[in-house]
Amino acid sequence: MKNNKPPFETTTLWDFPTQNYGDRPHGDNKFSGVTPAFIIWNLLQRYTKEGDLVVDPMCGSGTTIDVAKELNRRVIGYDIAPYREDIIQNDARSIPLEDNSVDFVFIDSPYSDNIKYSDHRSDIGKISCEREEFFDELEKVAKEIYRILKPGKAMAWLIGDHWRKKSGFIPVGFKLYQKLLKYFETVDLICIARRHQTSNTPVWHERARRFNFYLRGFKYLFVMKKPKR
Repeated sequence: MKNNKPPFETTTLWDFPTQNYGDRPHGDNKFSGVTPAFIIWNLLQRYTKEGDLVVDPMCGSGTTIDVAKELNRRVIGYDIAPYREDIIQNDARSIPLEDNSVDFVFIDSPYSDNIKYSDHRSDIGKISCEREEFFDELEKVAKEIYRILKPGKAMAWLIGDHWRKKSGFIPVGFKLYQKLLKYFETVDLICIARRHQTSNTPVWHERARRFNFYLRGFKYLFVMKKPKR
């Protein structure tokens, strides 16, 4: 895979053994919650063309920027706590772009407060998905994505579910999807196999058997479009 293009996915089950492809970095695989570059590549192949404007409101380590530039797409990456100089500091709940001006949006958002993304006090990743406030804040992001997208254009949202001993299973993906349906039409739902997560160890597998719970094995990728009307 090192010197080849990623596989062009044709099913709704994507499983990538590594975060990166090719002989140059796309984002930083040491970044907490880094997005697999294969996902961005596949989405841009399907839903954009050269010269289109791609936006990532929660850009993390810059994976979307690196892949988009390599594919000759214009790209803007925002983050509440920028990881590098070409990421613009901004809160995803208020994106500084005009209405109906963007060709594609990708977002890999927090799905609870389980990962420390930054020290910024307004980081949505500091809010637990056990609180309804978490989903209210994500809906504000969804409304901004809807506003900036051109009619008929696509967005893709990557998110996982959550389990805690105290509260049990929380269907974060389903709850977010209900919010997104207020604004977007569904193109398809894709499952992304999770790899290299910290819970994928013999200790955690033994705990899952012993205490009768499931470790998270996949994330949702919601591919949706802004209605033309």
